[in-house]
Amino acid sequence: MASLPLINQAYEKIKENGSLTDEELAKSLTKSGMIIPEDRFNKILLDLEILGKIRVSWLTKDTRRIEAITEEEEMDEVDLQNKESMEKDYEASFPGMENNE
Repeated sequence: MASLPLINQAYEKIKENGSLTDEELAKSLTKSGMIIPEDRFNKILLDLEILGKIRVSWLTKDTRRIEAITEEEEMDEVDLQNKESMEKDYEASFPGMENNE
């Protein structure tokens, strides 16, 4: 597992647990032989959050909760409605094709 980039290894740990605190994740990575400086650790969490892979929220002033985002959560009801609306708009953009199926 050492050949995987740190971001992938961190994400795998988060996925395995579903959710955990930042301290638990850091301890888990350290136990696996990965000593990560705090600034690098925070960058990894930020990158994963930007990629939509995890959600980070504050539990206390010093403790963050990190949870993996599952595929089902990514498409919520509003996203599904927006997608359907965009598909209808796209189909309607072809004049004279309304009922020619």
